[in-house]
Amino acid sequence: MGTVDNNVYPTMENEEYKSRVAVPPPQPFFKSLQASLKETFFPDDPLRQFKNQPKSRKFILGLQYFFPFFVWAPNYRLDLLKSDLIAGITTASLAIPQGINSTFVPPLVYAMMGTSKDVAVGNIAVGSLLTGAMLSNAVSPSENATLFLHLAFTATLVAGIFEATLGLLRLGFIVDFLSHATIVGFMGGAATVVCLQQLKGILGLTHFTQATDLIDVMHSVFSQEHQWKWESAVLGCGFLFFLLTTKYLGKKKPILFWMSVMSPLVSIILGSVLVYLTHAEKHGVQVIGALKKGINPPSFEDFVFNSPYLGVAIKTGIVTGIIAMAEGMAVARSFAMFKNYNIDGNKEMVAFGVMNIIGSCTSCYLTSGPFSRSAVNYNAGCKTAASNIVMSMAVMITLLFLTPLFYYTPLVVLSSIIISAMLGLVDYDAVIHLWKSDKFDFVVCMTAYIGVVFGSVEIGLGAAISLSILRVLLFVARPRTTVLGNVPNSLCYRSVDQYPGAQTVPGILILEIGGPIYFANSTYLRERISRWIDEEEERLKASGEAKLHYVILDMRAVTCIDTSGIGMFDEVKKVIDRRELQLVLANPGGEVMKKLDRADFLNNLGLEWVHLTVGEAVGACRYMLHTYKPKSTADSNV
Repeated sequence: MGTVDNNVYPTMENEEYKSRVAVPPPQPFFKSLQASLKETFFPDDPLRQFKNQPKSRKFILGLQYFFPFFVWAPNYRLDLLKSDLIAGITTASLAIPQGINSTFVPPLVYAMMGTSKDVAVGNIAVGSLLTGAMLSNAVSPSENATLFLHLAFTATLVAGIFEATLGLLRLGFIVDFLSHATIVGFMGGAATVVCLQQLKGILGLTHFTQATDLIDVMHSVFSQEHQWKWESAVLGCGFLFFLLTTKYLGKKKPILFWMSVMSPLVSIILGSVLVYLTHAEKHGVQVIGALKKGINPPSFEDFVFNSPYLGVAIKTGIVTGIIAMAEGMAVARSFAMFKNYNIDGNKEMVAFGVMNIIGSCTSCYLTSGPFSRSAVNYNAGCKTAASNIVMSMAVMITLLFLTPLFYYTPLVVLSSIIISAMLGLVDYDAVIHLWKSDKFDFVVCMTAYIGVVFGSVEIGLGAAISLSILRVLLFVARPRTTVLGNVPNSLCYRSVDQYPGAQTVPGILILEIGGPIYFANSTYLRERISRWIDEEEERLKASGEAKLHYVILDMRAVTCIDTSGIGMFDEVKKVIDRRELQLVLANPGGEVMKKLDRADFLNNLGLEWVHLTVGEAVGACRYMLHTYKPKSTADSNV
């Protein structure tokens, strides 16, 4: 870092530096408020597409907006149907042993209204357990099973209304708090937990913990060593090897991609035939067994709105609705990141809400986008939300006609399919990239992973999101301030830390404020600017260079300011005045200029000390230094 030569800037007339920074014309308060609200809640400007359109076209656009199905359905092709057909049937085969009461109507609704191509709708373990735990405090499921079931439908209705309301209020931006690092950690942790839970099927265990954390799962596994079934383990490992081999071949040779796509369905068929021929169900291999026939009956008249149960249903619905929505949104965002497409958070909330509202009317309880089922759907090659329609139809046909065919389907094969799907979701390369590029993001990623593995999905996501928000708050509370210097052979001023060759200007300290100025950082900025001035004066005194006369604040990064920030500028100006220095502002934005003008700070400072660029500000200060003798120098000569 050096010092700019005095001949770099030629002598100019003072008027050349009086380029006024414009103050935006005043706008009515309600117009400004409307613009702010629109930018916050309607950044996509959904009404723009309706402008200057005939009524018939507006109707079609409205239908497509609320039902994304009508966007992709007209362009649906046969090759997409093949992929979705295989994925839907494979996912349905997993849904059947996991409970199919909520796998008929809700997936149809989501296929019409959802924006994710990969989410497979179904019940989530945490939501189901929490619903049962909260409702059992009011009604015993063993003593009054009918009332308990009706309360579950009512809680699902409340959850749906709550989720849909959040979407209609345009709160979908909440999904933006799921950073890339959080998603990588969440998916890795969820994949690990789901794999561990499949040990129940692999080892043929009949009793298993309902918890999802690593410690409880491993305790449940090793406390039942005497109940491990080697027959089940051998069968599971064999099918897992088959699935992983076909997946490897499909990636190695694209022409064999159909092998990895078909392998889950082939495994189910082969497993069922093998169990039927060998009667393996009598030798430790668990099968689905008999299924109840018939589709869900309507439940419009089963809702419980009377006291004292309504309060419990509302509380349960809101709590479980939040959890289901958080997991579903995280799953949708994760797979969208994998396939490089975007989801609409508002539409996802509405879709989850409507499918739970309609589901509660058809004897379904809380549904979302479970991670394991969605991972299998993704791994099976789904292309659109039509895979949910296929899954729903497959479940309906099974419920009506095909329940006997699934009697011999081994649970261990389903566990193998889930494990093979999970292993591809742990993104080691992304974790290594985070470590190399941003250590804090790596910490966020590992926090999400450890929280999910040792706690729960909610704990992992909550901890990671909290860390991410803390980082944002730190950025706001401690914006960077850096000293700028002139880059040689240019008119640019950049950080002397980034450009060691940048030259400081004699008698002038140039500081860049790296963010908006709010109440949270105004005190810090006042103290930091004062410290920069102290350090600069000490440096000049030690080196014997010219005294400091001007402090230029580069405000190009200051996008907005509040009253505390304006007060900070008043205090900084007083401090600088007491030191017999001059404060100069460079490149303030429109919002900042408007507020400084209203606070009368610009008149107090003097408009001649507000410049369009740092270069102009430096030129004006140098002109003043060469034209007028500084006050401190004049006083010392008296």
